Amino acid sequence: MSLETNKAFAAVLTAGITFMVAGLVGGLAVSPHRLEKPAIATGEVVEAAAPAAAPALEPIAPLLANASLENGRGIATRVCAACHSFNEGGRNAVGPNLYGVVGGPHAHRDDFNYSAGMKGLHDKTWDYEALNAFLNKPAAAVPGTRMAFAGLNQAQQRADVITYLRSLSANPVPLP
Repeated sequence: MSLETNKAFAAVLTAGITFMVAGLVGGLAVSPHRLEKPAIATGEVVEAAAPAAAPALEPIAPLLANASLENGRGIATRVCAACHSFNEGGRNAVGPNLYGVVGGPHAHRDDFNYSAGMKGLHDKTWDYEALNAFLNKPAAAVPGTRMAFAGLNQAQQRADVITYLRSLSANPVPLP
């Protein structure tokens, strides 16, 4: 080995020994006082209680009698039209076309790629109460849905939208 290589190894070895000795001296010079008990008491670990059940959703049928088709059209245009179309034979967008959805099966369009959660409910009908629950909280009504909409929390708004969706049919489903 050359003299330069020996100098490089010696420099690395000396630096390592210096840092080790400095750490030992520092540990002896500064000895922290250990507390007898924790400064912050966290209490006992308690097993989390089951979440409280969501309050039951009020039935939508009484509200449908006085629901406004025009208010529903306005809400649907403002809130739903970014992802859905409403005309007969209309195209699917991010979400499926909603013409004929009331009274039809979940996953009612054959030409749309629904989430597994929605496909699993294909044998169930979009009745008024199912639409009410879905429009309230889509993710709770159909677990696994890809619909990112948070929901309409005002029952009258849901009734208005359902009335509008009901009108999107050649043969609207009778009101309850």
